[in-house]
Amino acid sequence: MLVQVAQAGPSAVDASGRTVALDAPAQRIVALAPHSVENVYSAGAGDRLVGVVSYSDYPEPARELPQVGSAFAWSLEAVVAMRPDLVILWGSGNGLTGLAGLERLGVPTYVSEPRSFADIASSIRAIGALAGTRDTAEAAAAAFEARIAALRERYASARRLRAFYEIWNQPLQTVNGEHMISQVLELCAAQNIFAELAPLAPRVNIEAVLAADPEVIVASGMDRSRPEWLDEWLRFPELRAVRNDALVHVDPDLLQRPTARIAEGATRLCAKLDGVRAVAQTSR
Repeated sequence: MLVQVAQAGPSAVDASGRTVALDAPAQRIVALAPHSVENVYSAGAGDRLVGVVSYSDYPEPARELPQVGSAFAWSLEAVVAMRPDLVILWGSGNGLTGLAGLERLGVPTYVSEPRSFADIASSIRAIGALAGTRDTAEAAAAAFEARIAALRERYASARRLRAFYEIWNQPLQTVNGEHMISQVLELCAAQNIFAELAPLAPRVNIEAVLAADPEVIVASGMDRSRPEWLDEWLRFPELRAVRNDALVHVDPDLLQRPTARIAEGATRLCAKLDGVRAVAQTSR
């Protein structure tokens, strides 16, 4: 008698702690955040994507994919119409209401919430497991981890800089120590002057920045271009950041999206902070 043993389908544990189990590797994936779209491509499953959200602009092929709304306002009906066998949700961005709706309809879901370098690598590996592209995902995750480890070693003994990270100018907004951007600053031997504030992205006032007197101000803005409002700090020549000529801009997509590209953003930021250290050293 020939006995056939059924092989179990792929599975992975998501950010909410649920074990996501599929009958077979996912073939039709909908990703509901730009960072998830990038991580699907990194995992080698970009050709499985059938739906994304607005601002899913990297890599280039993602621009051509059908959109089901935005990360903060997506259509359940549009997602279901894509006939997905896996939907990747962004826990804090998409909200859990949509998760319940998809689960009621029997649509498999994976919750993504990368808040650390390790989370990015884990997310890429999990997507690879669920899509059956484990080898590609492992290579991408390992390469990312290697770049982060190299930066950590390189800047372990660098002089620490006091830094203010400016997300936006009106209202004046920054990040606290729990945000991944703070982890990038730490990687580059910089200390977030507002690390101890409670909200993840707190609002602050100009007086608080002046009182903290950062040695460098890093700004992101909305796109690759340097925001004009970064130069508003030139009104305060007493600031060490102004004296150091240390008003720094890095492409926000390289720092504010929790994807493998954050290693490139960190590399660029670390290099710019090295320049700040050199200027500060000569001006002493």
